[in-house]
Parts: sequence; C-alpha cells; structure tokens
Amino acid sequence: MSGTTADLSPDVQRFAIRGRVWQLTDLGLQEALAQIHDTAERPRCLCVPTGIEMYVARHRHYLVKRMPDTGKCHHPLCPSYEPDNAYSGLGDLVGDAVLETHPGHIKLRVDFPWTRIHGRAVARGEPDESGEVLVTRRRMTLRAVMHFLFEQAGFNRWTPAMAGKRNQGVLCKYLLEAAADIEVKGKSLAERLYVPEPFNESAKADIAQRRRAKLAVLQPHDGQAPLALVIGEFKACERGERDCRIWIRHMPDAPLLVDARAWDRLARTYAAMLEARDADTSHPVRLIMAVLIHARREFTYEIDAASLMLVSEQWIPVEGAHELPLIDGLIAQKRRFLKPLRYDAKAAAAFPNALLLDCGTTPVPLHLISEFMSPKDRTLKEKAIHADGKSNIWYWHTAHPIPPLPLQTSGQHL
Repeated sequence: MSGTTADLSPDVQRFAIRGRVWQLTDLGLQEALAQIHDTAERPRCLCVPTGIEMYVARHRHYLVKRMPDTGKCHHPLCPSYEPDNAYSGLGDLVGDAVLETHPGHIKLRVDFPWTRIHGRAVARGEPDESGEVLVTRRRMTLRAVMHFLFEQAGFNRWTPAMAGKRNQGVLCKYLLEAAADIEVKGKSLAERLYVPEPFNESAKADIAQRRRAKLAVLQPHDGQAPLALVIGEFKACERGERDCRIWIRHMPDAPLLVDARAWDRLARTYAAMLEARDADTSHPVRLIMAVLIHARREFTYEIDAASLMLVSEQWIPVEGAHELPLIDGLIAQKRRFLKPLRYDAKAAAAFPNALLLDCGTTPVPLHLISEFMSPKDRTLKEKAIHADGKSNIWYWHTAHPIPPLPLQTSGQHL
C-alpha cells in the first residue's frame, strides 16, 4: 500500500483519499475512487505540502483529474502541473474561446462550421447554428484546435519515462481521449475526429472498415454535407490536372482530395514547414496535418480547410527546425520540460521555446535567438527575455555553441 511508501519519484503522482496515500499504480485505487465518485469528497494531489484538490471522472475507468484553474498551483514536476497561460498563446483564448464549463468538460468556440451547404464554400467564422448571436469574441482556428488537442493529450510535455513509448498508436489513443472531454458547436469533438490507427497489412480490411464506420458521419442530409476533422502525419502530395491526392501516413488506401489551386495556396502559406522536412539536419521532423473533410461522393473524401504543424521525432510540437536541437538535446540529457504552443498568437517569439520543469519549484524559461529570425520576431524575443528577468533566464544564440543548461535539482518534488 502506498500509504507507507517512501518512493517520491517525480513521475509518480500521489493522492490523499480518506486518510490514506495512493499512487496511480496501486491495487485498490479504483475501488477507493469509486467510493468517493459522485460525492462531495475530493482526492488531494500531494505534489506540494498543503495538497491540491482534484476531482474524480469516469470514462472506461476512474480517473483523477485537475480542477479548473489549478494547474499552476501544482509542482512543476507533477503530471497535473500546467504553466501560467501567459507562457503560451492559450492565454489569449481562455475564458473566451476556451471555456471549462464544469470539471471535465471543455467548450471551444471555433471559426469553422461542422456542416457545408452544397454549392457554398466553408465560410470562416460563419455560425451554423440557428439563434447564435454574433458578438465580438475570439474564436479558435484549426491550428489552435490542433494545438489544444496536442496539449490536452500531453504531447507538448516530456519526461525521461516517455522515451521509446510514443508512436502512432499512442498518438491515436490520447488525442481521441482528449477529444472526449471537448465540445465544439454542441457536438463532442470525439464524434467528429478521426486519427488513423497504426496500419497493419494483415489487418488492412478491418482497419478500413473501422475508418469507414467512423467517417459515416459525413453522410449528406437535407442538402448539407457534414464535416469531420482528420489529424495525421503528412506523407506526400500526388498532383493531378485538377486535383491533388494528399496521402496521410497509416492511411495508404484512402487519399484525401484537394483542389490543385487550393493546394498551391497551402504550400505557399506553409512553405517553411514543407521545406523543414528536407532540411540538412540530423534532427528528424514530422509534418502533422489537421484537415476538415467532407464526402465528395461515397467513400471519397475532399479537404475543405487545412492547417499544418511541425513536430519532433517524439511528436513534440515545434515552431521550426531551429527548435529541434534544443528539444532533442533536452531529451538526450533526460530533462523534464514542457513546450509552450503558439495557438493563434501572431508570433511565437513572445513565448519561451521550452520550460524546464526540473529546476525546483519554479519552471525555467528557455529562449532561442536565431540569425534567421525577422527583425520583428527578434525584438519580441528580446522583450520576452527581458521580461523573464536575469535571475531565472536561459537563452541561446544558435549561431554559437549551446550554453550549459540550468542545473537539475533532486528528483523529489516534496
């Protein structure tokens, strides 16, 4: 029983429940959580001496989750820790486009609809719900929704225990689990989200059948074509005379069609990301696509809108190839860190390129200054470095050798 253990590994979360201390791996924890589920009692996370209230949720089994607006109260090494919103683009969206209406339920306001009226293109920001009042408020783009899903699923966070454990199956599992708690325009995001499961030639027919069942939501009705969100790793574009076939990894038998002129616009917009895949670097990079699709006809899927995002070999989102040496270096040195995401901010330079979580009770911002930055981004980065203060700051001019990282403290977080 964990009530007597002295193991305070930073990767193991501990909870106080009715006077006993439990770890996530303890036998009997599910029974203990069942006893307080649907009661006023709350488990307390013991990452700090005073403890922090959590709540119990149930999906396929009981889960202990962070209470709204308490993430920054946890110790940086705690799995429930969440940095101050000012460290990323999420800060501009919380309370307006991101609403946690009650524990375990998040509502997103987005700038795209879930339906496409035949003969009309998808209109950005156009409400598709009768009675929706047009007021001035932020709405999330496709990129911001993708960033939010990756953050909720924990892919912007790294601990040494994650080494060798991230793959397509893990990506699929945790993105869908994160989507289960999210509502978009009155619908569960999980109902409209498709993430390819790992492809296996011997199970090809079964995988295809599950995909068709999931995308049956695209069946047109009443003159409207429903839309679904597909998130996967971009593999290639096969150009035709009028259309392009977009191939997503782990979907070798289901290309996504897009108008050739639309693809040209997309390629111009995301030229830097497409070029990063072929950059002369020893640091592998993946290109993730988030696309809204509709059914052009039976079992033929067409892209209506798309956004791209670079991720490292370990599926950690990055803004560009310049961040890969830092991210891979932190992993190689077995550091614990978090990658702040841009969301819909005009520039990522205003935020740290990473937050070190293993330097005590306060995260340490890490900043990069590249000679390839625009003058505007360089000014923003220098302001961010100055704002973080001299006593708790680390920065690297990438034209020079990387300076020593801040010292790692003891693994114990109490």
